[in-house]
Amino acid sequence: MASSVTIERLAEQMKLVNVIPEIDMKGKRVVTSEINRPALQLTGFFEHFYSERVQIIGYVEYTYLAHLSREEKIPVYEKFLSYHVPCIIYTTMIEPDEDMLRLAKQYEVPIFTTKKTTSDFMAEIIRWLGVELAPCISIHGVLVDVYGEGVLIMGESGIGKSEAALELIKRGHRLVSDDVVEIRRVSDVTLVGSAPDITRHFIELRGIGIIDVKTLFGVESVKNTQSIDLVIKLEEWDRDKQYDRMGLEEEYTEFLGNRVVCHSIPIRPGRNLAVIVETAAVNHRQKKMGYNAAKEFYNRVQSKWMLKKESQE
Repeated sequence: MASSVTIERLAEQMKLVNVIPEIDMKGKRVVTSEINRPALQLTGFFEHFYSERVQIIGYVEYTYLAHLSREEKIPVYEKFLSYHVPCIIYTTMIEPDEDMLRLAKQYEVPIFTTKKTTSDFMAEIIRWLGVELAPCISIHGVLVDVYGEGVLIMGESGIGKSEAALELIKRGHRLVSDDVVEIRRVSDVTLVGSAPDITRHFIELRGIGIIDVKTLFGVESVKNTQSIDLVIKLEEWDRDKQYDRMGLEEEYTEFLGNRVVCHSIPIRPGRNLAVIVETAAVNHRQKKMGYNAAKEFYNRVQSKWMLKKESQE
């Protein structure tokens, strides 16, 4: 689980302008995806002040401060900065005044500016921090974007996950991660998968070695992140096991408390895994759009049985 994000990384990702570059940001981190607009704090009310959050000063706060005298602002600034907030970000192309800059240097609080409007910037930073600080686990598998559906292929080592991913890539789909998939729970219904930095865009093929998918097949063959919509578990064919042939009831697997639809696919010589994965992805999308082929088939069988029964009576 990611517990924090460095201020340097936040500034780089959000393309912020550092107005006090002399402040040492080493060790300064953000630990929550929530942000705070210090409207009440700038009036002197500091009860329930969430000082661990990134502080955003927009045009409304800036206009309010502009109406205060210097004697009124300085005590508020000092108390506000004494909480050692992670950083302060001024939006909408506004700039901090000299007193804020002087006291921020004294308390070593970084200050940044951005040209973006407050509402747009808040939406962007909350979304990004929500992903970066989301609960995270690493699992063994392959994640591929197939027709826009995130398909996580799992199974024992050597069963053919990477080979299936390679065939899917050759058919125009996109690789997200091979071997290790980092899964983040960004909401109660959404899981996002990505690759560790060290293995991003690489696939390991036994007998060949490591290949660079981005270099071999082009930038359109890879993707950095993808929501996980479907799990396919590959397993050796077992003659004694009964496999679902209708698909009327969905099976699920769980990651970080979120359930994901899961299909167990038996492997035997001659089965085209890439075609099976493509079909599973399209069928899953079709179900999300309201059409279930298994239920349609079942209804047809039932209707025909009822007609036959009525004719016999």
